[in-house]
Amino acid sequence: MILYGERNPAPNPRRVRIFIAEKGIDLPESQVQMRRREHKSDEHRARNSLGQLPTLVLDDGSAISESVSICRYLDSLHPEPPMFGRDGKEAALVDMWIRRIEFQLMTPVGMFWRHAHPLTAALLTQFKDFGESNREAYERSCLWLDREIASSGPFITGETYGMADIVALTTIDFATFTGLEMPAGAESLRHWHDLVSARPSASANS
Repeated sequence: MILYGERNPAPNPRRVRIFIAEKGIDLPESQVQMRRREHKSDEHRARNSLGQLPTLVLDDGSAISESVSICRYLDSLHPEPPMFGRDGKEAALVDMWIRRIEFQLMTPVGMFWRHAHPLTAALLTQFKDFGESNREAYERSCLWLDREIASSGPFITGETYGMADIVALTTIDFATFTGLEMPAGAESLRHWHDLVSARPSASANS
């Protein structure tokens, strides 16, 4: 197997790197440079027709894309430590939180990145007022997540670090890269961020 990814701050490839570091999986990675648009090349589109990263190519030549799907596949091969829950309830909670984070946090971050950041200005028609409007939406979502962690922490699903924490960490760190900061008063979220950032996996192949 070989993983096609990109270095930080690309959030989705980073999810997989953190995951494999937590699992202790030895998985070779080939860098596809997004700023050079290598992910949109014919060579990479043959692996992933959407021209996105990361993509995992298996030994039989088939490919799996989407970061959470890649991690689920790897989790099936390396079940310890469990990152998607130990039973049906825990698995459902992890899925719930991944979906919530992607919709509530990643969506406004992505819209801000696309429509308000200078690095993406040459790639599409930007609607900057719309882009900037996502700043407030991101702050609201951070304060919502802050309350949730305060009531159930220390990790997002409770006592156990898992895939939901990886998705949230990479989202928040990418948000900071784009210019979106955690709002004042989100102390539980900041404590969680310090906790998960201190794990060795957080700096895996950064």
